[in-house]
Amino acid sequence: MILPPEKERHRYVKRQKSEVRRRKKEVYPLFSVLFPLVFITGCLDISKEQTNLNEQINKLNEQNSQLQKQIEQVKGVNEELKSQVQVLSGLPEQVKGENLYCLQKIRIGGYTNLYDKDKDGKNETLIVYIQPIDQDGDIIKAAGSVDVQLWNLSKEQDQALLGEWHTKPELLKKHWFAALMTHYRLELDVADIPPTADKEPLTVKVTFTDYLTGKVFKEQKVIEPR
Repeated sequence: MILPPEKERHRYVKRQKSEVRRRKKEVYPLFSVLFPLVFITGCLDISKEQTNLNEQINKLNEQNSQLQKQIEQVKGVNEELKSQVQVLSGLPEQVKGENLYCLQKIRIGGYTNLYDKDKDGKNETLIVYIQPIDQDGDIIKAAGSVDVQLWNLSKEQDQALLGEWHTKPELLKKHWFAALMTHYRLELDVADIPPTADKEPLTVKVTFTDYLTGKVFKEQKVIEPR
């Protein structure tokens, strides 16, 4: 028996609704599994981003603390300099600048030479005695930096310089001696110079930069084998 078209459409619609309900039943369990996974993944990403953000914040806080310490140090130095300026500005004109002392020259002490301090048969230490001399011929503790060079002038130019050393003012002042002799006394390591270098006359060159006036003084001395 052939159904009227209207009943046929009704049956078709009914079958479609049934199919939709069946598919929903299949989809819902899958969705219930996937949704938590997506949620967990999202939470993990947020947690990772939060950790990175916390690390960046901690790093910035540490850098800020270091900057604050540096600022405090600079403030301290600035206050010290201000105090020095006030003291110097109150001095009479005749004792300002170079008149505080007038460094005229430097002298390399006679005991300057290579020494075997550990008694192993090899001279491993260069001891340099430096005396700053003022306008009256007196030895003074002038503040400054020192450069020392050790030369073998009998060698070719590219082999003549055996060693060089720089001593900053804050370190130099620790090497001032005023007992039997008054001088700066520098002990320099020469263990790396050629083994036979100390068998020939060598030349010690000293450059002293006076920190009060900015003047540079040079002196040299030949040391004989001991």
